[in-house]
Amino acid sequence: MPESTGSPDSPSPEVRVEVADGVLRLTMDRPRALNALTPDMPSLMAAEIERATARDDVRVVVLTGTGRAFSTGADISGKYTIDETSMDTANRWIRAITTCDKPVVAAVNGVAAGVSCSAALACDLVVAAESASFLLPFANIGLMVDGGASATVAAAIGRARAMRMALLAEPLPARTAYDVGLVSHLAPDDSFAAEVDALVARLAAGPPLALAASKKAVNAATLTQLEPALEREKSGQTVLLRTADVVEGVVAFAERRPPVFRGE
Repeated sequence: MPESTGSPDSPSPEVRVEVADGVLRLTMDRPRALNALTPDMPSLMAAEIERATARDDVRVVVLTGTGRAFSTGADISGKYTIDETSMDTANRWIRAITTCDKPVVAAVNGVAAGVSCSAALACDLVVAAESASFLLPFANIGLMVDGGASATVAAAIGRARAMRMALLAEPLPARTAYDVGLVSHLAPDDSFAAEVDALVARLAAGPPLALAASKKAVNAATLTQLEPALEREKSGQTVLLRTADVVEGVVAFAERRPPVFRGE
């Protein structure tokens, strides 16, 4: 099946932008690549979320993916290069989500991995389909977690679970993610879309000033380390990107073999 070309108002065929009934829906639309991110996708989504604050026709933002994945993160097998610029762009995406005065909902329809997992977990509410999973696979290529995940995951489920996700790069099934408090809602696959729509409609009909104030207050109380985390992650990744281990990790990923890390 060919990939969708997006709606006429979309800034890119890889990100569909739709506004209806007070809902701004951003859909990552590269289903054949499991919605892996191209270099432009995070900045496009960040810009749309930033503009949402001043839009009277938007009361809630939804972030989701097409097909069987939410997004597998940076497309390191394509043109996406992880460097200081790409980390700045990713951090802009995370900041846009957390500072937007409209509720931002992640509708996680399938696997959410890498920086896309980080973005989903930065959202105010996360609705996960039962078949979905969450993965921070950075260690598999010799990198550290980024996208603010070192702060948001620990804030949601505690240090021990955050360490497990960061150090072992184990996928966390949606049911477990819900049980431990990483996501706010769990939905059966066959009713996932309907449950997302019902939740989003409820938010869109809610009191916008009160919702904005509540979001700001909760984030101020629980994400006090987000901004320092974004800066620490950027500094750490910048150092790690110069190592032989990252070269080995990326090459091993491309060759579909286990990496051999030497601490170099």
